[in-house]
Amino acid sequence: MTQHSDAQASWSLSCSSCATPSALAGASVCGSCGQPLFARYATGTGRVLADRWDSWRYSALMPLLAGESPVTLGEGLTPMIEAPSLAKLVGVRRLWIKDEGQNPTASFKARGMSAAMTRARGAGVPGVVVPTAGNAGAALAAYGAAAGLPVQVFAPRTTPRPILDTIEAMGATLVRIDGHIGDAGKLAIAFAAEHGYFNVSTLREPYRVEGMKTMGFEMAEQLGWRLPDAVVYPTGGGEGTIGIWKAIEEMVASGWLPAGTVQPRYVVAQADGCAPIARAFAAGAEKAEPWVDPVTYAAGLRVPSPLGDRLLLRVLRETNGIAASASEQAIADWTKRLATATGIDAAPEGGCALSVLCDAVTKGTISNDAEVVVFNTGSGASYRA
Repeated sequence: MTQHSDAQASWSLSCSSCATPSALAGASVCGSCGQPLFARYATGTGRVLADRWDSWRYSALMPLLAGESPVTLGEGLTPMIEAPSLAKLVGVRRLWIKDEGQNPTASFKARGMSAAMTRARGAGVPGVVVPTAGNAGAALAAYGAAAGLPVQVFAPRTTPRPILDTIEAMGATLVRIDGHIGDAGKLAIAFAAEHGYFNVSTLREPYRVEGMKTMGFEMAEQLGWRLPDAVVYPTGGGEGTIGIWKAIEEMVASGWLPAGTVQPRYVVAQADGCAPIARAFAAGAEKAEPWVDPVTYAAGLRVPSPLGDRLLLRVLRETNGIAASASEQAIADWTKRLATATGIDAAPEGGCALSVLCDAVTKGTISNDAEVVVFNTGSGASYRA
């Protein structure tokens, strides 16, 4: 039975790899092994939903302090649209598109920045900084404005112009750089050290993934508190894929889903021009080697050295998952098919996800009888100047 409440569960931080506890103050990565930290919650609480209509509906399993209000712009509760024509085209029994382009600032990044900014404001930091391939910077700029905190963004010059315009429109300080997001990441680390800003790089702090996991809560609720056979996620830094997996682990542990519920198979979709996770998974590696000269039109996938590589590979191994990549032509073709078949203004990352799914079905690694949720992580409008 679902209960409705405004109460928050108690929570703590510990390492996602070695389980070493961490203090909340100044939390970044694990001090013992350098891997990402996770927020941990009391188990067995039963399903408790807040009486509100944004991603903080699931605040019982979110990093809020007692009596605290989140920084929110109404993110989350995005539609999950069944697409029978795409299901037939791809070759699966049922297919849904979870359309994250309908979030504030037009991508799934709004969820993570809502959680990260809530904790940053609660910690009293002087400002926040992020490296971005685009959407994370736009989201942070918006949530920084909502929280009244200064924002510094480092972004490659190749980032789509509409996204850069959004960052500046929200009042953030934008520094365009030559290079890729890894280069921007180095500048963000140095800036945070010099100015005392909170660095909200992907998985370098423990809270963005907490916002991302609300996609998992929503997916389960929108399916009537059950799960699909497979989840297809276009993956750059990996916080979306990791977040959904974490949400399902917590729903089972807390009694939101029945004991023994099996995780979906996760399909990590990357671009041929930047596929470090797909390459590492094919090699049976424990971690991914940096991708040299990352190139893809799908800016959100242009992440050559994700900090969450070990976690992503673990998720794939544990769920009999798949990691594969798509060509630039296939990404373009499937983005157009997604839009024209559904009316969803799809980002190229969504097209990449569909392309990889179709290949997996053709190869027989995803069953024709499968029920699949594909995530379109952003709006196609963000790519149109």
